[in-house]
Amino acid sequence: MGEMGKAIGLLISGTLVYHHCANRNATLLSLFSDVLLVLLSSLAILGLLFRQLNVSVPVDPLEWQISQDTASNIVARLANTVGAAESVLRVAATGHDKRLFVKVLICLYFLAALGRIISGVTIAYAGLCLFCLYMLCQNTQATGNSVSKRTNREILERGAP
Repeated sequence: MGEMGKAIGLLISGTLVYHHCANRNATLLSLFSDVLLVLLSSLAILGLLFRQLNVSVPVDPLEWQISQDTASNIVARLANTVGAAESVLRVAATGHDKRLFVKVLICLYFLAALGRIISGVTIAYAGLCLFCLYMLCQNTQATGNSVSKRTNREILERGAP
């Protein structure tokens, strides 16, 4: 799946989460419970249907595992992100870097004021929409660049004797 598909999938998932949390006034725990309940029920119904129709499942669910490298990569990225955030906050809190302290203070004040005006779920959804828009713009620019390079190459080839 390309970058455009990832952005659209992320936007659809975010929209469903936003609808569940903001419009229904439900919590994320309620969302996860609902998702697991639907998945479990669907799998149970499919299992009963396959058993009735004597259909064998072609894929063994026990083989659905990720590699050790992938798991290590995911954990390493998460640890690096948390470590970087902790480092920035530690430096800002000690006061060694006055500019960073002021930036963090302004950002936290802005987020606190915004949180009083708009719910946190709405802010998260707006951020997700902006991120997906950024991903789509990046994909469009990459596609546009490859098209313009191909067009320029064709023009040069036609002009050459």
